[in-house]
Amino acid sequence: MNTNSLISHSNLTELYVELKDVVIKEGYNDEIDWQNSRDIDNLTESEFLQESAWVILNTGMREKVIRGLFDEISEAFLDWKSADIIVQNDQSCMDSACAIFNNTRKVEAIISLCRRVSELGINNIITSIKTEGVEYLKSFKFIGPITSYHLAKNIGLDVVKPDRHLVRIAHATKIYDPLKLCLKISKATGDKISVVDLVLWRYATLNNNYITLFKQYRM
Repeated sequence: MNTNSLISHSNLTELYVELKDVVIKEGYNDEIDWQNSRDIDNLTESEFLQESAWVILNTGMREKVIRGLFDEISEAFLDWKSADIIVQNDQSCMDSACAIFNNTRKVEAIISLCRRVSELGINNIITSIKTEGVEYLKSFKFIGPITSYHLAKNIGLDVVKPDRHLVRIAHATKIYDPLKLCLKISKATGDKISVVDLVLWRYATLNNNYITLFKQYRM
């Protein structure tokens, strides 16, 4: 994709609208719709287990690799039916998952998370997330300062993940803070900040020269 093919814009908001259109035309509309539909008030236990496992497995890995294995890993974890069922079958889940994805520490982290959900109950977990936000998510193994925002977004908190792409875009525009960048665009467009984050991140994965483009829209 060539940044020069994009039309001229007078401000960052107009650029975002164009980039969102590019992302949609590239086939990622479902991804945007999914992010927009995330709502922690409607979060189920199965969704929490699945999204947590997805983030744990993706830590330090290419998303494409995990995506190719995730259906099999989900089957190993009994399709995330419930934390109780996984805990009751923890050794068989562990053995099956390690046969697919040979990283014992990450698989153990998923089992550990399931144990906590089983012990506390999903309603108490959700209450803690609402109260403490990403700080609570960081208490789970392999959920760190950046990946906690990834998980938060996936389970329905309207937050921005300050990953390397968003940080670079924020610096290129001289806004410097990814949250402030996404808030600025969100206020102008009405899109949730998590959706703005997703559009900018996805565009960056599609265009290696994205920094050159954003430097034209310094604040």
